[in-house]
Amino acid sequence: MKKFIINDNDSGQRVDKFLTKALPDLPKSMMYKLIRKKDIKINGKRCDISSRLNTGDIVTVYVKDDISSLKKHDMSFLDSTPNIDIVYEDKNIIIVNKPSGLDSHSNGSPMTDTLIDRIKKYLYDKQEYAPDSESSFAPALCSRLDRNTCGLITAAKNAAALREINEAIRSGFVHKIYHCITVAPLPESSAIITAYHRKDEARNTVKIVDSPAEGYRPIKTGYRVLASKQPLSLVEITLYTGRTHQIRAHLAHIGAPVLGDGKYGITAVNKRYGVFHQMLCAYSLKFELPDDSPLNYLNKLEIKALKPDFEKHFFS
Repeated sequence: MKKFIINDNDSGQRVDKFLTKALPDLPKSMMYKLIRKKDIKINGKRCDISSRLNTGDIVTVYVKDDISSLKKHDMSFLDSTPNIDIVYEDKNIIIVNKPSGLDSHSNGSPMTDTLIDRIKKYLYDKQEYAPDSESSFAPALCSRLDRNTCGLITAAKNAAALREINEAIRSGFVHKIYHCITVAPLPESSAIITAYHRKDEARNTVKIVDSPAEGYRPIKTGYRVLASKQPLSLVEITLYTGRTHQIRAHLAHIGAPVLGDGKYGITAVNKRYGVFHQMLCAYSLKFELPDDSPLNYLNKLEIKALKPDFEKHFFS
């Protein structure tokens, strides 16, 4: 038998979603069978797959101990470096400035020094994250940046904040501004451009086309030229949709790839400037959350990163 007392970070979830994380070795087919047989109970009463959990609920799973084990927390984050550049922090979220060359997540590799590892270590050292007291939650990034893209990224300290920020991002209430350097002039000084995007999972690249096509999703990108030093341009980018590699691929599609981009850029130009990772920075964040959001206090903030090194180097 397994017993869980639901804390604030576990509440609000469906019982099946909670158990999938709390008991990862329990096959889903067996979990659904246990629910049907009334061998999973909430506060001593039968439950459905979709039953929602509240703080203080007691979830009991009547299953042999050798069939499923309690989740073993991965403590490898303790091996990460403590170096993080905190731009903003409160009791719910932390916004950090990710350097170029640092992965956001491990992507299943044995890597132990990623941005989220560093954030977990920081919160663990502050005693704001205690893995042994959590059944299903760990601090998590609300978005991600490519390894060689620098700039602002938000992480949630609790499950409620994670749900709130993720929903805000999906609803377009979090506005992201990027700075980049392109290797060719843009068609106009400012514009909002649209196209269609498809990701090739096997190659981890994307393709952009101008007309609707099967398997392609619409994208929308705004840009404004901040400065020019022929043939280079310093460009401010506004993301209206957030697809994989959207900025890099979309700018390359209109003939102005990002300087240093090894996937979508121009190799000869990158070599000429001696730049071998994309000159792209998530420069600012602005929140526009609904009035009834518990995080609407963020609406008073417009958070900016320091000017990236590449901007200072090429457009001092």
